[in-house]
Amino acid sequence: MHEGDPRTAGHPADSLAEAWELEPGDLVKGFLRLPFTAPEGTRHTYDNATTFLLARMVERVTGRALPDFLDERLFRPMGIGHAEWDRVGSGAVFGFHGLHLTTEAVAAFGELLLREGRWGGRRLVPRAWVRLATGRHIDCVPSQDGAGDADFSRGYGYQFWMSRHGYHGHGSFGQQCVVVPSHDLVVAVTAQGQSQEVFDALWECLLPGVGQADSARDDEILADRLRRLSLPPVPGSAGPGRSAVATLDASAEGSALPDGTTVRVDPADGGWTVRFARLLDVEAGHGHWRESSPLGRPVVAAGAWQGGTFVADLYVVTTPHRVRLVVDAEARTARATWSTVPLTGPSLEVHVRSPLMTRPDVA
Repeated sequence: MHEGDPRTAGHPADSLAEAWELEPGDLVKGFLRLPFTAPEGTRHTYDNATTFLLARMVERVTGRALPDFLDERLFRPMGIGHAEWDRVGSGAVFGFHGLHLTTEAVAAFGELLLREGRWGGRRLVPRAWVRLATGRHIDCVPSQDGAGDADFSRGYGYQFWMSRHGYHGHGSFGQQCVVVPSHDLVVAVTAQGQSQEVFDALWECLLPGVGQADSARDDEILADRLRRLSLPPVPGSAGPGRSAVATLDASAEGSALPDGTTVRVDPADGGWTVRFARLLDVEAGHGHWRESSPLGRPVVAAGAWQGGTFVADLYVVTTPHRVRLVVDAEARTARATWSTVPLTGPSLEVHVRSPLMTRPDVA
C-alpha cells in the first residue's frame, strides 16, 4: 500500500461486496482473496474493505480494540465521551464507516487537524503525521473548477480528500469536516444532501468574508441568527387528551418498522409517548424537541395533530437520518419512513440500539 494509503491497494473498484460474498465471516480473508489488477500505489479507488483491513492492523499493532484505543488517545482528551461505532457480528467496528459523533465533536476533530495535532496545551497526534495525512499523495479523476465533482478530484491523502481550498473528511449523505488552514477555518456539516453544493457555497459565500472586518451590528445580526437556527418542530395542534392506536403498513419504500407493528400514541407531559409494540417507546414533544434513549442511543422527536392525523419526526442523534411517522387515527393505520435510508438498512430498532450491531452476519 502506497505510503500507508489504503485506497491504492490495486483493486479496480470497491471490493467490499465481493470480498464479503467470498468470505461472509471474514472480510480480511475475502479482501486478500481478490486479485489486485494494478500495482499497489498506482491507482486510487474508493475501496471500503481496505479501511476495514487498516482498522484490524491498528488493533493488531496496539493490542487494543480500535474504539478503546481512540477513546483513550484521542476522544477523551478532547472531551468527546459519546463516540459510537457500527459493528459487525464479532463486535469489531467497520472502520470505513459508521462512526457516530455530534456535529460539535466533528468540528473539534477538524480543529485538532487545523492545529496540527495539538488540543489545548497537549499534543495528541504528531505534527509530521498530520501534515503527511492531509497532503496530496495520488491523483483522482481530473476535473475543472465548477464541474460536478470539483472538490473530489484534487487528489487524496490518507483518508482525506484534497479540496479547492484545504482538505476534507467526507462521510455519506453529505457529512463533512472541512479544514482550510490558509483561512484558519473549520466547517463541520451533518446533513443529507449533495456535498458539492455545500463546497460551492463555502467557497462562493463564506470564504470571501473570512477575515474581513465587519461592523459590531453585523456581528450582532449574525449571532442572533445563529442562536435562532433550529429544526422546526412538526406544525399542528396538541390535541389535548387525544390518543391513537394503529397498525403499521410497511409497504412504503424505506419503512423503518416491520409490517403489522402496533403503534400507540398517548398524551404525556406536554407531548406524547409513542409506543412501537415490543420494540421501543419514544418521547415526542409538542412545539419542542424531546430527547429519549429507548434502547441506548438518543432520539429527539416532536409531533402534532393535523386534523385526524398524528404526525411526528424522529431524529437519530449523531446521524443525518429522520423517520416521519404518520398515524391515521380514523383508519387506524400508520407509516414510518426514513427521509434517507441508512447505509446499514432501514430497521429503526437497529439504529437506536447501543452498542450498534448493524451486520450480525459478519463475524
